[in-house]
Order: sequence, then C-alpha cells, then structure tokens
Amino acid sequence: MNGQQETFDIQDYMTRGVERVVADAVKATLKNPRESAFMVKFAAASRRASKKRRIAEDAGEHIPPFLIASITSQCNLHCAGCYSRCNHATMDAAPVAQLTGEEWLRIFEEADDLGISFILLAGGEPMLRRDIIEAAGKKPNILFPIFTNGTFMDERYFELFDKRRNLIPMMSIEGEKAVTDARRGSGIYDRLIANMDELHRRGLIFGASVTVTTENIQEISSSAFLKNLSDRGCKAVIFVEFVPVTDDSKELAPGDAEREYLQDEILRLRRDHPEMVYISFPGDEKSSGGCVAAGRGFFHINSHGGAEPCPFSPYSDINVRDASLREAMNSKLFRTLRENGYLLEDHAGGCVLYEKRELVERILSGQSV
Repeated sequence: MNGQQETFDIQDYMTRGVERVVADAVKATLKNPRESAFMVKFAAASRRASKKRRIAEDAGEHIPPFLIASITSQCNLHCAGCYSRCNHATMDAAPVAQLTGEEWLRIFEEADDLGISFILLAGGEPMLRRDIIEAAGKKPNILFPIFTNGTFMDERYFELFDKRRNLIPMMSIEGEKAVTDARRGSGIYDRLIANMDELHRRGLIFGASVTVTTENIQEISSSAFLKNLSDRGCKAVIFVEFVPVTDDSKELAPGDAEREYLQDEILRLRRDHPEMVYISFPGDEKSSGGCVAAGRGFFHINSHGGAEPCPFSPYSDINVRDASLREAMNSKLFRTLRENGYLLEDHAGGCVLYEKRELVERILSGQSV
C-alpha cells in the first residue's frame, strides 16, 4: 500500500483529468461562440492553476483541483434516498448560522489563489442562496457547476448565467419522466425539461447530474436518454454513483459489475458523442489510486463551514470560519486519512469512508486506530 502511495502521482492524475474535462468542454461548445470564447479563456486559467498546484506539489504540499461547497442546508424537495437528509445535513427549515455570502467569497478567493479550478455548488438546494451564486460569478478563473433540482430557475437566474459564464447549472434528473418523478416528486421532470429548453433557447450552457443506481443504470446510459439531453442543448452529464448512507438502501448502490459497465459506456460515449462532456463520480477508484476525498482530489465544506472529507462522510475537525482553506485541507483528520492509507484500502463498493465511519469517528475523538 505504501508503495502505491509512493509511485502514484495523484497531482499528475488529477491534472490530466482536469485537462481532459476542459478540452472536452471546449469541443462541446464550439458551435456557441460566446460559450466557446469563455471556455478558451477558462482553459488558459486552468493551465495556470495546474502550474500552481504542481509547484506546490514539488514543494511538498498537495492542493486538490476540486472543492465541493454545500452552501445551504435548506431544500424544498424530499427525494427518495437523499444522502444529505439521511445525514441530517438537509432540512426544510430556514438555515441558521450558516456561512454568509461574504464568507463564501473569501473562500472562493482563497481557492483561486491556491489553484483550485472547480467548485461544485451543492446543498440542500443551492439556488436558494442567490447571494452566494452571485459571489461565485465574480471569480471567472473557477468553474462553478451548480447542482440544482431546477425548481428555482427564474428570469434573474437566466440573466445571471448569461452575464457570468463560469456558472453552470447542473440539473438533477434520474432518467425519463416516470423514474425522475418517482424519486423527486410529481411534475419535476417537466419543470427540468422546460428549464433546459429555455436555457438552450438563450444559448446558455448547462448540464445534467444523474444519480446512478442499480435500478436506472441501463436507462440513464441509453442512447435514447442521452440523445434527448443532447438535442435539448445539454453539454455535460455527471454520473453520480448512489452511495448508501443507510443499510436498507445498499441494494441500490452500483457494484463492481455496474461500475465497470458504466466506465465502458462513458469511454464509448466520449469517443462517439463528443458533443457532450461525460464525468463519473466518484468513478473508478482503481485508476485514481484510491478514494480522492479528504483533499486527495477534493474535499467538502458544509453550509456551516465545517471541512469534511466528502459529502458522504460528514465528519469535521476544523471550520473555515476560523481557519484558512490551506489549513482546512491539512487538518489532522484529512492528514490521518491520507497518510495512513485509509483511502486506498479495498472495500465492498460505494464509499470507503462510509464503510469506515467508525474509524473516522475514532480519529476525531483522538482514540488510537
């Protein structure tokens, strides 16, 4: 295991992944002059950020290219199997004592200085925090995919996305109408399609986020489903593997066979249909030398500022209200997980840190592990 840590260059691996995503995005936007012009500028910014991260790596400091920011705990939907509600990180009530727009802007500025290229805005429902999304729009060197249920899209948001091209709405869809409405609620599919059509009409780039389960994997990787998205102007699809955070939903989590099938399908889609960008998360951990959470490839900041290894592993020993982003990514918890090889260990599938949640709790309590 230690040999794997020594020989696998995670910075090089993540940089190559970023370069491929950016190159695919440039290709996918070639027919849209404004989007293509922005993507070319972002590609240059991304190369500069990669150079910053490489310099830091050579000096002994690892900077991940991605950050996940859950900017609110509030959501208006009750999607079946939602990991965030199961972890009690999402609720119906109005948020209390969460990070302000000014605090998030400071985090975005620190991320820009460090060389972080992508910040995924999540929630709850992130479009409830318009102030934070407007702050994100002020940082054009960073691309902000916004993982939204699409129910708060309005004229002001359409105008903001037109003005700030680094803000990319990623609408959550589960497949066709029946399966989407079954998980997200009646009428949600039609709302998403209407949003896509309006974004396309305005020449705005957008993508889709698809939760992959054992029940929908065939449908969401089918040519018919993906052609429907492409025809409506969708430029990126992020396949997010369902991670069980309760024992009674384990059967929905993709296993090795489903994960291998999805990876093969993504390779085929990248080759045959370059008009869209295809990303799998967390993806094949074997190719990335293990789990990329806890700062290897990304880490998570919750709506109250706690720095966590991953949204699926909601444990924190440091808060960005009281610490810099650099200090957060080098917290004792993160360093212990990275340096002791816990992220590289074999596991049954899904989230290695969820399987090792008792170990993570022992690390936080200061017990020997």
